[in-house]
Amino acid sequence: MQKIVGTKSTPSKKALLLGAGFVVKPTLTQLSEKGVEVTVACRTLGSAQKLCKDVKHTKAISLDVENAEALDAEIDKVDVAISLIPYTYHPLVIKSAIRKKKDVVTTSYTSPAMLELEKDIKEAGITVMNEIGLDPGVDHLYAVKTIDEVHKAGGKIKNFLSYCGGLPAPEASTNPLGYKFSWSARGMLLALGNTAKFYRDGKVEEVSGHDLMSVAKPYATGYTGFAFVAYPNRDSTPFREKYQIPEASTIIRGTLRYASFPELIRCIVDIGFLSQDSQDFLKPSSSSNPIKWKDATAKILKATSSSEQDLTWAISSKHTFSDTDQKNRILAGLRWLGLFSSDPIMPRSSPLDTLCATLEKKMAYEEGERDLVFLQHKFEIEHKDGKHETRTSTLCEYGDPEGYSAMAKLVGLPCAVAVMQVLAGKMAKGLLAPYTPEVCDPLRKELLEVYGIDMIERTVA
Repeated sequence: MQKIVGTKSTPSKKALLLGAGFVVKPTLTQLSEKGVEVTVACRTLGSAQKLCKDVKHTKAISLDVENAEALDAEIDKVDVAISLIPYTYHPLVIKSAIRKKKDVVTTSYTSPAMLELEKDIKEAGITVMNEIGLDPGVDHLYAVKTIDEVHKAGGKIKNFLSYCGGLPAPEASTNPLGYKFSWSARGMLLALGNTAKFYRDGKVEEVSGHDLMSVAKPYATGYTGFAFVAYPNRDSTPFREKYQIPEASTIIRGTLRYASFPELIRCIVDIGFLSQDSQDFLKPSSSSNPIKWKDATAKILKATSSSEQDLTWAISSKHTFSDTDQKNRILAGLRWLGLFSSDPIMPRSSPLDTLCATLEKKMAYEEGERDLVFLQHKFEIEHKDGKHETRTSTLCEYGDPEGYSAMAKLVGLPCAVAVMQVLAGKMAKGLLAPYTPEVCDPLRKELLEVYGIDMIERTVA
């Protein structure tokens, strides 16, 4: 296991770490190295015990965060709660922390449900620090840095683009989607259904989740070894206010993928495989064997039979191919996924969840493979003297097959740094996120000096 050592702290501090996902281990290890006593809590005790194995100053427990009494009891024992469970559960953790007057750190966006608790958070005199992972997290630290520098020099940010991709390294991009899972397959597929909203040339534009892949375009990063496409992600419009750039006419935050990704995903969307509607033929049953994939595909498509010819015809009636070459590529991709095969499905009730089960099996990282995180901001700057500059700020990080993945490192370490700053009393009280130099600068400084996490700035025009 990769060992990244920071500065030591007093061993008297205690933390409750909730979660068992891919990014938990770097956070846990760093807190342990700094002498923090960490209780790791998961629904299943075995998951927590696995995380704690060979990590000093740790203890594993089973905990259901929906049991308010049990959650209160555990939070009462510690100084800070670190919530790395799905974001919908964060309000439960924060409410418990309010009752027990303890601090909270999460890597998730500040949700409307959290904002409803802001008054109670202030009255309790606690810190609730959100959005301190990779995206959101490191992206904020370096966006705020450049924007603040430009504004202090009398300049303006005319346009702002920010794209991030968590991908297999090029040599590991060995499937038709050019993608592998270092996190939840369901989470990735659900994100494809989110409506995107952004500013372009001063006007608000929206793209429905169904049409998202149709607006994916090649994106020039200035690093010509990568063939990325980019598409907008969720709602970028609040960042005009959050980043304090009212002068910006274009603000787009989005996702990077390899070039093969959008065309195959667009077809999967069109033929109904991202539907969350429950179907009887996709439900697990103790009385019958799972049906074959080709039969499930035929039912989802409402094809006349499960022969590949009829399945192809049904797909062509629902999805428009640009040319024969594209049709052959996409059909080859669907064939690779096994949708035309006689393999039994792993039934999960809905098309989306049944597809997830297959994707997680076929698209997992193999031993020795690396992941890649590529994050880039692009600023169109108008300086005080009227001169224009295009500046990029770029992070390109590869995972270590013998240690942490790039994604785990870049989410887990910023979280750990934020936890240590909260424990040291270096953060203000209230509901926080890294949108000001006062919050961002100390976090960015420690991530650079202790862990070498940096975004490299270049003037490209």
